[in-house]
Amino acid sequence: MRLRDELVDKAKRLEEMLDRVPEPVARELRTKIAELRELLLEQRAPRFVLVGRRGAGKSSLVNAIFGEAVAQVGHEKATTARGSWFSYQGDLGTLEILDTRGIQEGTVPEAADAALSPVESTARALREKAPDAVLFLIKAKEVDAAVEGDLDALVEVSQKIRAIHHFRVPIVAVVTHCDEVEPRNVRLHRPDEEREDDLQEKLDRIARIESHLEAKIRQRDELRDQFVAAHGVSAYQSWRRDGTRRADDRWRIDELLDFLLDELPEQARVEFVRLSQVKAMQHRIASRLTNIIATICGGIAATPVPVADIAPITSLQTSLITGIGYVSGRRLEIKTATEFLGAIGVNVGAAVALRETARALAKVLAPGLGSVVSAAVAFGGTKAIGRAAAAYFIDGVDVDRARDIFKKTKRKAKRLYESRQKEEGDDAWIFPFDDDEFAQGD
Repeated sequence: MRLRDELVDKAKRLEEMLDRVPEPVARELRTKIAELRELLLEQRAPRFVLVGRRGAGKSSLVNAIFGEAVAQVGHEKATTARGSWFSYQGDLGTLEILDTRGIQEGTVPEAADAALSPVESTARALREKAPDAVLFLIKAKEVDAAVEGDLDALVEVSQKIRAIHHFRVPIVAVVTHCDEVEPRNVRLHRPDEEREDDLQEKLDRIARIESHLEAKIRQRDELRDQFVAAHGVSAYQSWRRDGTRRADDRWRIDELLDFLLDELPEQARVEFVRLSQVKAMQHRIASRLTNIIATICGGIAATPVPVADIAPITSLQTSLITGIGYVSGRRLEIKTATEFLGAIGVNVGAAVALRETARALAKVLAPGLGSVVSAAVAFGGTKAIGRAAAAYFIDGVDVDRARDIFKKTKRKAKRLYESRQKEEGDDAWIFPFDDDEFAQGD
C-alpha cells in the first residue's frame, strides 16, 4: 500500500536522523518510534479462539462484532466442521477467528474429521498461529448445566496454546443470550422503554450469573492466572433474505470490544478499533497516536541540531491525520491530510518553512530558550492537530468546529507544556498530558 510505504520511509528517516541527536533524547525517541511502528506499520488482524458448546453463540458473536452476517449461524445443528482459522472480513476490517467445533456437540458436523475430538481438531489449527485471546462462550442459562465439561475443554485448549506457543493466553468468559434471562420480556437493548425495577431485576440476575461463572473458573488452578473476567452480552441479530437487517438486539457488545482491546497486542489494536466502529475506542487509539507523535515532534524540536525539525515535524503531523482517519474507517492519502491541515488553519508551505526556519535560528542564537520554545510549539501544535482530526474524522464535526478545537488546544498545550517545562526542565516533552487537561474549558 502506497501510504504504508510512505510511513515506513518516514520511520527510517527519523531513525537515521537520531544518529545526530544526543543519546538521552535519541533513546526516548527510539522508544516512541517503536510504538508508532507497532501501531501503524506492523498492524494485523486480531486473532481470537472461540470455545463453547454448540448453540453458545460463537457465530452470532462474530456477526455482532461486525454488525454484518459474515458467519453462518447454526440454528438447527452444529455448523463448524473442524477447528480452523477463518478470516471473517467486513467492509472495515478483518478478524481471524479459530471457530472451534462445539464442545459436547450432539452431532458431528458435515465434513468434520470424526476421528478427532473438538480439542484435538483445535490443536491442529493452533500450530498455525498464536491467538491473542481465548473467548469462552456459554449461555446465561447454562452456567450450571454441565459446565464442568466445558471448563475441562477450556483447560485443554489453554494448555495446548501454552505448549505450542509458550505463553499464557488471556481468557475472557462471554455470557451469551443474556436477553433470555428473566424477566424475559424486558429488552436490554432498549432500557429507556422498560420499567426501571424490571430492568434492574434483570441486570442484577445477569451480574449474579457473571459472578457465579467467574468463581467457577477461578476454582481451576490451570485457568486462574489467565482468566480476566466474565462479561454478559446479547448478540442477537436477524437478516432478511435480501441482506437487510430486520432485528438488532445487541447489548453490551461495545463494552466487550473495549474490554478486549486491553488484552490485544499493539499490532492488532488499530485494526480491531477500525473494525469495531466504537467511538470511545477510536478516541483511545487516536489519543495514543497523538501523544506518541506529539512526543516525537517535541523531542525533535528540543534537540540542539539546527533545522533538523523543519521537514520531519510536518511530515509526522500529516501521518497523524492519516492514522486517525484510518482508525475512523477512512483511507486517507497524504494529500488529503495536507488539505485538512490547511482547512484548520495550519499553513503548509512557505509560511511553515519560514516559521520553522525562525525556530531553528532561535536554537542557534539562544540554544536553551530556542529549544524550549521550539519544543513547546511543536508539541502543542501536534497535540492540537490530533484533537482536531479526531473531532473531524471520528465525531464528524464540521471544519469550522475542528479549526476552533485546533486553535484552543494549541494555546492550551503550549501553556501546559511551558508549565511542565518549569518542573521537568528540557525533558518536558517526554511526559504526555492527560486529555482531561485539555477538555477543561473546551
